[in-house]
Amino acid sequence: MAVAAQARPLNVDATIAELKALYGDRVSTAHAVREQHGKDISYHEAHLPDAVVFAESTEEVQQIVQLCARHKTPIIPFGTGTSLEGHISAPNGGISLDVSRMNKILQVNEADLDVVVQPGVTRKQLNEYLRATGLFFPIDPGADASIGGMTSTRASGTNAVRYGTMRENVLSLQVVTPDGRIMQLGRRSRKSSAGYDLVKLFVGSEGTLGVITEITLRLYGTPESMVAATCAFDSLEGAVNTVIQTIQSGIPVARIELMDTYTVDTVNQYSKLTLPQKNLLLLEFHGTEAGTKEQAEMVQAIAAEHGGGDFAWTSQAEERSRMWQARHDAAWAAKAYKPGWGMWATDVCVPISKLAECILETQKDIQANGLYAPIVGHVGDGNFHLTMMVDPDDPTYLPRAEGLNDRMIARAQNLGGTCTGEHGVGIGKIKYLYQEHGEAMSLMRSIKKAIDPDNIMNPGKIIGPIN
Repeated sequence: MAVAAQARPLNVDATIAELKALYGDRVSTAHAVREQHGKDISYHEAHLPDAVVFAESTEEVQQIVQLCARHKTPIIPFGTGTSLEGHISAPNGGISLDVSRMNKILQVNEADLDVVVQPGVTRKQLNEYLRATGLFFPIDPGADASIGGMTSTRASGTNAVRYGTMRENVLSLQVVTPDGRIMQLGRRSRKSSAGYDLVKLFVGSEGTLGVITEITLRLYGTPESMVAATCAFDSLEGAVNTVIQTIQSGIPVARIELMDTYTVDTVNQYSKLTLPQKNLLLLEFHGTEAGTKEQAEMVQAIAAEHGGGDFAWTSQAEERSRMWQARHDAAWAAKAYKPGWGMWATDVCVPISKLAECILETQKDIQANGLYAPIVGHVGDGNFHLTMMVDPDDPTYLPRAEGLNDRMIARAQNLGGTCTGEHGVGIGKIKYLYQEHGEAMSLMRSIKKAIDPDNIMNPGKIIGPIN
């Protein structure tokens, strides 16, 4: 998309000059570099920063923040750029602070099941490093996102139904605040009742309250047995009701994902698979060999009650990995299926008992409006996604897609759900956040003003512009 014109922040040239004096060629004003840092993988319009600086330590982050604070220059933290709601764009210009080079795994505490990492470590890098320890980190949002970015957006993924989201798995943080102080938030202990929970405040703050420079994460023992399964349904309703009954029955499923027929079709083509051309549940069970077998059989019986068939399961690591990679690539499969079209990924989350109603009404809405929007979901915790593809040659298409998104979110909120289960707010879902939280938004704005009075930290995100 075209880059919107924007006013340069006051003193930004002075900020860039001082940064170059300190960091030399680690400061870039090249258009290609700025463009890479001003656009995530969403449909949202690009807004380029005035410069990009690559930090390599907490002390450098502190120095950069102090310099920008002195000039009141906006700072946009950057990890890998895989966010979905315009989180990394720079609508007010400023400095993109790239922490991807801060990618060290600092300390693995095997006996305590935790690890301390820098924000540029990616989830795949972390699990590869942990492989020999018999431990793993379960949060997998699909993209090989950075841990700092996952923390900032309160990321989730296919394992969340069993292991929770980043909210449950971040024990402590080191952050640089907007005034340039380094602060340690939280401890390594598994619980505390000491004071305000500042860790949870920063998890999901999307870079609007400070820059995360270290993260302490929970780890888990690698299960003795991991079994993956697929189950096909003629109706979307049957698949969703199987999910609801599975969760309500207390079966400790590790993953339970939904792909509608459109998604299965594109995934088969893109990933060279032969999955049944129906509505499909993808499942995984963790535990002992006897336990995973029992769980799989219990879900198979539930699925049969709702019209599920073609139940196939495997414990082969290579087959499991291929299946889950295909699920993670579902959005790219949809994009490949509609070459030249724009991609708009969106999500909502509802209480589990309302899942069937929300998904089925959304499916009717898609069909009634002649849109192409495959449905996928981390349905075990009530979270589902649309990968809306937008025809650039049809001027009515984007407004129709926007209407679909508005109605889906309103539907979810009316059912007691939320406008986003894991994509975050960024610039894309600000209006829905106000609909969802009402007067509580004034408290969020007060927190933002108290911590960042000059509004230099990722301005314009979550709560919108501040006067």
